[in-house]
Amino acid sequence: MSDESRPFRTAAVIPAAGRGVRLGPGAPKALRALSGTPMLIHAVRALAASRAVSLVVVVAPPDGATEVKNLLVEHALPDRTDFLVVPGGESRQESVKLGLDALPPGFDAVLVHDAARPLVPVDTVDAVIEAVRDGAPAVVPALPLADTVKQVEPRADGSPELVVATPERARLRAVQTPQGFDHATLVRAHETVTGAVTDDAGMIEQLGLDVVVVPGHEEAFKVTRPLDLVLAEAVLARRRANDGF
Repeated sequence: MSDESRPFRTAAVIPAAGRGVRLGPGAPKALRALSGTPMLIHAVRALAASRAVSLVVVVAPPDGATEVKNLLVEHALPDRTDFLVVPGGESRQESVKLGLDALPPGFDAVLVHDAARPLVPVDTVDAVIEAVRDGAPAVVPALPLADTVKQVEPRADGSPELVVATPERARLRAVQTPQGFDHATLVRAHETVTGAVTDDAGMIEQLGLDVVVVPGHEEAFKVTRPLDLVLAEAVLARRRANDGF
């Protein structure tokens, strides 16, 4: 089959090896329950809801791959989507690289999604994939900022910080996931970019390539603090009431 006639294939990598210390003691963040179901399962279902995603690779805590595999078996997931579980690394960047290494050949696009964003709507997932399909090497969903942002000078002694600048809010965006990438470009970034990065799109920026933005969604927030768990439960309750979710 020629490149022109074969279907555009998309895989997703979900790094879920973090401990989530800001949520307090207990299970790793991705395995915390939302409405009785682990947050990770909600995140996997959110990506698998897109008919464009044919494979989801979950990068598990190094000592928890078996537990995660059992969770995927126990919970109903779409038959059209395949799933893999691989042990993660010491950092998010290392874990994403291990997930990429596990991908079989033949995928054109890769999504990288935070397990701690369990409620991302499928329309957001599809918008990211479509932008990659249209030729963008990297795509991020993002929202305008509601708050004014100040740049400060950190103080090592804990004293009040000094404001040094007020960036123009209209030019700033709060970035979410899934972030989407041309597969070969993301692999090249992980093989060549060194140093700490906060997201995979930042690695593409370091290659000197364009990163484009599509509209994010307010329900794609990251569950980081205990209050976020309360908000996530409220969103799920509203979905059940309104949509039969």
